[in-house]
Amino acid sequence: MSAVLDPHGHAHDHDDHHHTPTGLMRWITTTNHKDIGSMYLWFSFVMFMVGGAMAMVIRAELFQPGLQLVNPDFFNSMTTMHGLIMVFGAIMPAFVGFANWLIPIQIGAADMAFARMNNWSFWILPFAGSLLIMSFFMPGGAPGVGWTMYAPLTSQMGIGMDLTIFAVHLLGMSSIMGSINIVTTILNMRAPGMTLMKMPLFCWTWLITGYLLIASMPVLAGAVTMTLTDRHFGTSFFNAAGGGDPVLYQHIFWFFGHPEVYIIILPAFGVISQIIPAFSRKPLFGYASMVYATASIAILSFIVWAHHMYTTGMPVAGQLFFMFATTLIAVPTAAKIFNWLATMWRGSLSFETPMLFALGFLFLFTMGGFSGLVLSLAAVDIQLHDTYYVVAHFHYVMVAGALFTAFAGVYFWFPKWTGRMYDETLGKWHFWLSMIFFNITFFVQHFSGLAGMPRRIPDYPLMFETWNKISSIGSFGFGLSQLLFLYIILKALRSGEKAPALPWEGADSLEWTHLPTPAPYHSFETPPVIK
Repeated sequence: MSAVLDPHGHAHDHDDHHHTPTGLMRWITTTNHKDIGSMYLWFSFVMFMVGGAMAMVIRAELFQPGLQLVNPDFFNSMTTMHGLIMVFGAIMPAFVGFANWLIPIQIGAADMAFARMNNWSFWILPFAGSLLIMSFFMPGGAPGVGWTMYAPLTSQMGIGMDLTIFAVHLLGMSSIMGSINIVTTILNMRAPGMTLMKMPLFCWTWLITGYLLIASMPVLAGAVTMTLTDRHFGTSFFNAAGGGDPVLYQHIFWFFGHPEVYIIILPAFGVISQIIPAFSRKPLFGYASMVYATASIAILSFIVWAHHMYTTGMPVAGQLFFMFATTLIAVPTAAKIFNWLATMWRGSLSFETPMLFALGFLFLFTMGGFSGLVLSLAAVDIQLHDTYYVVAHFHYVMVAGALFTAFAGVYFWFPKWTGRMYDETLGKWHFWLSMIFFNITFFVQHFSGLAGMPRRIPDYPLMFETWNKISSIGSFGFGLSQLLFLYIILKALRSGEKAPALPWEGADSLEWTHLPTPAPYHSFETPPVIK
């Protein structure tokens, strides 16, 4: 900085390049992990509303038999984009937002390891999301291939398919960069005395998730690149006419796709492992076993992929292997649920909104896990494959598992992030409306599926009408309930009461109570800056 004196002896700063940007430029150029965390969370919420609107179109069409609102091609585009936007645009960025906000604070780091890359990995996302939405306006419309983008369907789609492939590449780049950043931060930037086995569980779940992302995302990139070259450059990876194999695509996709569902759920486990101890006023039961269970789930997630493919003509030995491996993954998951229940056992429980969402998660995720166990059995899955039973199963895991957890996390850390309290009564309304309408929407889909209703169809026989009507009514209720969430957050940001220093009374220092030694600093204070 060079200061010069004017004729009156006042110092003037000549170096104006160092002023801190304000307004829009602050957000575009920020390298502050908290700003970036907030942008991830807002972006994921916008994408959640967009993907939700698409789900509303799907449910409106299925309200009664016959074709009402949209033509079948557009319906297929809706199911495809709803899946892609919810998985890559809503759920994953939400938990990366939590990671950005919390990991540096929880391990006592000044910021993320690669602050500029952190900014870049966020700003790729809006462009990727725009590409997905732009594909609707291309000749031939958005691809109607399902979020799994199976060959050979992809070879017959228009230019919207290419935009989708490019979007998936960008989303994958963002995820890989975010993961490298998170892993590096956790391994290299912990405060003195913060050993790995003293970290809050949220950090552990993200460390493991980071490795999963780095290992599986390039596989998806390879699959969509092969799809692209099949479409435009005359290769025949998945084209049977040229000696390729469409089932090969499924193997490559699900080798990514199965770890992906754990990438979505593991950070959610981390959030729950912070919230349940806080509202039980007890340390987490079985900290070490939670860490090992998380790692076991991650390792096993790479050897179960073909349970999505029992109906592709797999040899019985293959079916048996994937069936046993899939059943095995229920063990570490059950250990986690046991630990959460044991944490609450004889605790001094209180039921504020974050705890309600955590308990909703516990109940619904366990149910989704049980229907997953049902589907893991090859003989049963061959009957239920591609029916609404599968749709019910993964929405119980994804919506109740990931979305409810994200809500719980926002309510839990909101006072810490903003210094303001949300309206507790409205928060409870949000929980109960979401919980009731979620079950009205998805519980009945088990029945449609058992009766044989296929998924991804715009029309259906009269026999399925009743459950579809109920499901559609529930989905509109669920969608509208999320507007209440937006209202709660905006109201709290605008005029929320000042949050007390310890927002959850009696749960003040519980982020750290599993530590055998005194914590390096109090969890609700700002971390020390490491020299």
